[in-house]
Amino acid sequence: MRKFFGFSALAAVTASVTIALTESASAAVEPETAFIFNTLSFLMHGFLVMWMAAGFCMLEAGLVRTKNTTMQCAKNITLYSVAGIMYWLVGYNLMYMDVSGFMGSFAIWSASDDVITDAGFTGDGSGYAAASDWFFQMVFVAATASIVSGTVAERVKVFPFLIFTVLLTGIIYPIQGSWTWGGGWLSEMGFSDFAGSTIVHSVGGWAALAGAIIIGARTGKYGSDGSVHPMPGANLPLATLGTFILWLGWFGFNGGSQLAMGSAADVRDIATIYVNTNMAAAAGVVAAVILTQIIYKKLDLTMALNGALGGLVSITAEPLAPSIGLAVMIGAIGGILVVVTVPLLDKLKIDDVVGAIPVHLVCGIWGTIAVVFSGASFATQVIGIVAIGAFVLITSAIVWVVLKLTIGLRASDEEESLGLDRAECGLEAYPEFGSGSQRV
Repeated sequence: MRKFFGFSALAAVTASVTIALTESASAAVEPETAFIFNTLSFLMHGFLVMWMAAGFCMLEAGLVRTKNTTMQCAKNITLYSVAGIMYWLVGYNLMYMDVSGFMGSFAIWSASDDVITDAGFTGDGSGYAAASDWFFQMVFVAATASIVSGTVAERVKVFPFLIFTVLLTGIIYPIQGSWTWGGGWLSEMGFSDFAGSTIVHSVGGWAALAGAIIIGARTGKYGSDGSVHPMPGANLPLATLGTFILWLGWFGFNGGSQLAMGSAADVRDIATIYVNTNMAAAAGVVAAVILTQIIYKKLDLTMALNGALGGLVSITAEPLAPSIGLAVMIGAIGGILVVVTVPLLDKLKIDDVVGAIPVHLVCGIWGTIAVVFSGASFATQVIGIVAIGAFVLITSAIVWVVLKLTIGLRASDEEESLGLDRAECGLEAYPEFGSGSQRV
């Protein structure tokens, strides 16, 4: 009897809540309320994407050798700061302000929130604080620069790398971003990239590929006979922590790209994005684990970590429309692509320390093509991939070559052997175990 009474009471409460929600949904959301929640979404999701900077830092610090750990940490906190300043000085307006097909305007960004002085917040409820949007967009460009950092680790000098970061975050990234997200020519064609499989991730991948080729491989990585000499990372638990941080941050990356949280429909869509993002990452891990066991007869942790990231990059171009099953398939293929591409790069003698090119470039391309399953035009998606890829690869290569011919790009063989922690930073991450330690 108590069970029946409890069930009846629960049913009555549920019916009341359903009626209340139905009545609420039928009423228009107050524009000021929508403004608050939209702004809050940008800020909260931006916090999560900013946290990805820590994830990239820990992943790279764990996958380099002990003698280069300080260098990676220094590069990551500095590149994040450089990206923020450059996006304020020129990047944001170049990407979004007065875009006339191919780029916006060269101007320093400043917030304009005239809407909050308007009586009654008239409008359709799609407004948000200008600074919240700037912050959310800025943390995206910082992620692009972090991708490059991992690939060219252990041999690039710090200041040439930071000069490249200035141009990537201030000029290269915003121009190609304006083509789609700024309402430029690719947007008019119908090119679709919800959260940036191509616009963010493959851009970082193309820039990293150009750098890896022009800078060259680490000394001793490849033998004259074509052999590959593994240089394992020093701290796999740290790399694993970095991957989990990135996984968490990706909910902000994809969920915040809904660009609104002012209605029940927006919140429902954000929840769907979270689920699809999570399942794609999980599928990437499982696929990578199974494939490495089949090929190498061992479970390779680094492949599992990059499998997760490959699944995340793959679902980023369209995390809302797919069913959970389709999201799992997209993520699993991303994990497989990572496992296949890593040894292919070694055969081509392209030295990618952390596997960023397979994860961000290859899976970024795949994820952008996979939007076709959600109704996008295959031809238009390919045009966008090729156009952005060509632009970023060519401009990045020009910058890398100019830096190489002027101030130089890579450390000397002696400095590389000593480690960039001591050669470039003068401070070892693990002094008790470093080459210059004094043991008692």
